[in-house]
Amino acid sequence: MASALTDGELTVLGLLVEQPRHGYELERVIEERGVRAWTALGFSSIYYVLDKLAGRGLIEAVGPPSSGKSRATFRATAAGREVCAATTRDALTALTPMRARVLIAMANSPGLPDADVVAGLTQRLEALRTQLTEVRAARSRQEPLPTAASAIFDYSEAMLRADVNWTETTLGAFEKETAMDKYDIKKAHKELYSPPSKEFTVVEVPEFRYIAIDGQGDPNTSPAYANAVEALYGVAYALKFASKKTLGRDFAVGPLEGLWRADDPTAFMARRKETWAWTMMISQPDWITEGVVEAAIDNVAKKKKNPALGDIRLLTLAEGTSVQILHIGSYDDETPTLERLHNSYLPDNGFTFNGDHHEIYLSDARRTAPAKLKTILRQPVKAV
Repeated sequence: MASALTDGELTVLGLLVEQPRHGYELERVIEERGVRAWTALGFSSIYYVLDKLAGRGLIEAVGPPSSGKSRATFRATAAGREVCAATTRDALTALTPMRARVLIAMANSPGLPDADVVAGLTQRLEALRTQLTEVRAARSRQEPLPTAASAIFDYSEAMLRADVNWTETTLGAFEKETAMDKYDIKKAHKELYSPPSKEFTVVEVPEFRYIAIDGQGDPNTSPAYANAVEALYGVAYALKFASKKTLGRDFAVGPLEGLWRADDPTAFMARRKETWAWTMMISQPDWITEGVVEAAIDNVAKKKKNPALGDIRLLTLAEGTSVQILHIGSYDDETPTLERLHNSYLPDNGFTFNGDHHEIYLSDARRTAPAKLKTILRQPVKAV
């Protein structure tokens, strides 16, 4: 019989053993004592619990209610006092169950990007600190407390502090791994991936490795282009997960990049997109080999058919001296910047073209307004 009481029922029954109370008084005591910090008991559920306890003969109404159901005063019956005492004895010996939902989340976390795990743990830490502050404030409002009440607050604070400490430690480990162990090309080569937007800068671009697909046509309407981008991202994430699982080396998937070319260079400024040829690509760390790429392609192909998967190749590109600038805005608004690059900056500084026009897409075009898109415009050059 003792084990049949839920935590909420035992809490309410104990308050009525303490003294007769009506619904609103139970709510006030529960709020003042911070009971909801250690048991799930909502305001509306108090009356549900009262009905259940009364139906089992563990509590009884004391006279008619003064004004509606909420003002009906209840007290514990002799049977209720006996059940409360027996259940309390059992509860004193019960260990805290290890059923925190966060443990399930941690078990599943390898399937998430580390940034998502860090963000979730950061939010959890903030919520725990807020809850700990609230428990301490509830305790302070009721000081001095009897020994039993003080012990309840001690336990609540100890559990919250332990959870805070665990979350801080786990979060720190993920942040350390993300910051120190995960390769991120944008951080490793910050000077190449964060140019100013007001002026052109000259940079030295070392040899990089990419997974790449070649194609031709308007990127806005060409099915080949859409298939190429989808295939590249699918393989890029497959490579990331395979590297982390089998090689023990993690890396951030780099931004989409594109090499653009045309027989007539003015086709770019005139936006004659149907004449453009392109190589779309995503950077890879130097430990990714041909064999690893082939395995990743096969893995993706088993899950989704995409004709572009068979066209993916591992490309090594060394651009050397290049001029670049950050363009903010729609892709179709690049023309003035390209005209300034081609017709003013390059001739004024004794440079000429030495490779394909290179664009690096720092923004997700599906989620970013055209006016806020960030794109690096890069042009390999050589002295005239």
